[in-house]
Amino acid sequence: MPLSATAMGTGRFNETAAGKELYEIRTYELRFGGNQKLLTDYLKNALHPALSRTGANHFMLFGEISSTLPKKIRAIISYPNMESYLKGQNLADDTEYDKAASDYNALPVDKPIFNRFSSSLLLAFDGIPKMVDPVDGATIFELRTYEGYSEDAVRRKIKMFNDDELPLFYEVGLNPIFFGDMIAGPYRPCLTYMLNYKDMDAHAAAWKNFLNAPAWNQMKVKEEYANTVSNIRNVFLELI
Repeated sequence: MPLSATAMGTGRFNETAAGKELYEIRTYELRFGGNQKLLTDYLKNALHPALSRTGANHFMLFGEISSTLPKKIRAIISYPNMESYLKGQNLADDTEYDKAASDYNALPVDKPIFNRFSSSLLLAFDGIPKMVDPVDGATIFELRTYEGYSEDAVRRKIKMFNDDELPLFYEVGLNPIFFGDMIAGPYRPCLTYMLNYKDMDAHAAAWKNFLNAPAWNQMKVKEEYANTVSNIRNVFLELI
């Protein structure tokens, strides 16, 4: 069942004291012919341990299930609070990190691995304030971003998830990893969430069950939830 949290304080970041995590999504756009193994080794063996030392709770690394170029690698990281997030942005004093990242940092200027990486920051929903572990045997991860035509539209969609949709997700097999309100990053105003499944058949069955559920057909016509989503971005990922 979905979790719940009691809000504390008046600011968004004060709410993390009540147990709502922050999520960072780093997306690396790989250059053709770039040394992908060196990048993944760095992310797994240097960055992940270093962020764990600053207090990060989760670190998951994904590749896209797609042949589309350029390839992208995503690191999704959960932090217990803003302090932990900020510490993770400057690892200059971490000697263990420096040693583990030495091959990555020695990469010559004429052999870049990626073009750039983008970073988004999200604040967890009240209804699911902490990242959830994948289901046993999960092989498919679905990352979905819902854009709204205004900030109010996104706020109403978040309310819809917290109050009505999240319980139904669990019932029909749409297994959440996280739900977050994007507070920094592209496509704002928007929210982003991740689901996971054992395979694509489980994905198709879960969404069919959701769309056919009486509860969904009742909530989607509520006036308070009208015109909350103006565009959907969707990508399927696998752990690497």
